[in-house]
Amino acid sequence: MESVVLNNGILMPQLGFGVYQIEDANEAVNSVKVALECGYRHIDTAAAYMNERQVGQAIKESGIPREEIFVTTKLWVQDVGYENTKKAFEKSLQRLDVEYIDLYLIHQPYGDVHGSWKAMEELYKEGKIKAIGVSNFSEDRLMDLIAFNEIIPAINQIEVNAFYQHDDLHQFNKSQGVYTEAWAPFAEGRNNLFQNEILAEIGAKYNKSIAQVISRWLVQREIIVLAKSVKEERIRQNLDVFDFELSSEDMKKISELNTGESQFFDHKDPERIKNISNVTFDI
Repeated sequence: MESVVLNNGILMPQLGFGVYQIEDANEAVNSVKVALECGYRHIDTAAAYMNERQVGQAIKESGIPREEIFVTTKLWVQDVGYENTKKAFEKSLQRLDVEYIDLYLIHQPYGDVHGSWKAMEELYKEGKIKAIGVSNFSEDRLMDLIAFNEIIPAINQIEVNAFYQHDDLHQFNKSQGVYTEAWAPFAEGRNNLFQNEILAEIGAKYNKSIAQVISRWLVQREIIVLAKSVKEERIRQNLDVFDFELSSEDMKKISELNTGESQFFDHKDPERIKNISNVTFDI
């Protein structure tokens, strides 16, 4: 497993296992255990995914030393603000049943994110978090956080896939010393990604699946990748992306698939922001 060095010197595995939408408790535990058995050492969850307990259980049952596993979780909108963040973080620690979290992210760029960041800076300095970052922050929102706070985010986790390549934001992240991490790299199969002829042709050339091609494309763009599946064969397959390299020609072919449009939603849409402010989870 290859790793990247974050802006505070912490090593982070470049390929992670995501658990979004794995709602069945047993399936969540089993999927994470399989991922760890296959060699994943980076698990990405969130309070809003409602499976932190299952992730913690799987880590315990895996028998792998805690310090060898990089654990990410996230702060949901309902818990932003200084005091709320401190409380939400402790609850995540309890659910995960760990003494520290490797990476803690503000999940959405809404509400009192500055209050949350102050709390996260304190938790980082106390050693309870190894690195802090954000998710779904645009250039202006990221710079607002950087300009008015002490610690620069280590990560900006955003949607990146073949159809929404987000190169401008990726380059901005890099310019600020912030690593880009891709959620939904396979676009959840939208826009017929797994039937795309160009991606299939590239995959055949290297004897790799479309998912492996996409992950490799992201790795070569110096982006951290979150792969997700509940099927053991695919979990193993998604990890196998470090034994080949895409040619510059193939990288260009993939770049030409970009539509410049999200395959999911616009985080700047006023109606979405209004609606998400009312989304709560029984966690």
